[in-house]
Amino acid sequence: MPFQHPEEIGYGYVIERYAARKDSGHARYLVLKSGRFLRPEWPHGERFAHHLVDDATTITDAELEALLGYEWRSRLTAAWLIGVDRRERFRERIGDLLLASEVCFSGSAYCFALARFGTHADAEILSAYLDHYLPRTDLRYDQPAALGALLRLDARLGTHHADRFTQPDGLWDQWVNALAHLRGYPAFTPVELRRSTDLRCGFANGWSRPSPQPPDRG
Repeated sequence: MPFQHPEEIGYGYVIERYAARKDSGHARYLVLKSGRFLRPEWPHGERFAHHLVDDATTITDAELEALLGYEWRSRLTAAWLIGVDRRERFRERIGDLLLASEVCFSGSAYCFALARFGTHADAEILSAYLDHYLPRTDLRYDQPAALGALLRLDARLGTHHADRFTQPDGLWDQWVNALAHLRGYPAFTPVELRRSTDLRCGFANGWSRPSPQPPDRG
């Protein structure tokens, strides 16, 4: 997919306005990447959340497209704004970017957005990503975020898409165990991966407007 600076299409302001915005002394994309907003003791949490939700509600689709067409910082930010506001019309775009895996760091944000949409179509996108990238044990991309999101969707939808990846000695175990220092590492267990996704979605649920969702089964 071609990269295009937002300035080239008349949206040069979106990087400073949305991705580099400093509500806590740090650029928004850095806070989203680090996950510090999930820490209860973080003093800027409420201010950060309010501004994030406000921007997610008011940013235009054209501005989001300008961000998605550029590099990882802007793509990560756009995917978060899309996920917070549950703009499901971006599902195909997010899915294409996730599968392409062109840049670092933004993939986990795509997975967050798909988890927020919360439908069978999103589970299929995540499954397709894992089918493609889990066999590539040499690639350390966004496999953990994708599995965590898929596990959350399975729990909410009553489906079992993730079962074939997480069975003992299956694709997930093979991908993790390909690096000796990750074997037995708690953060890479399916339980912890789903918990990580749940924390991010819970954060968004706590600040954004409610949306009809399936009953939470776990």
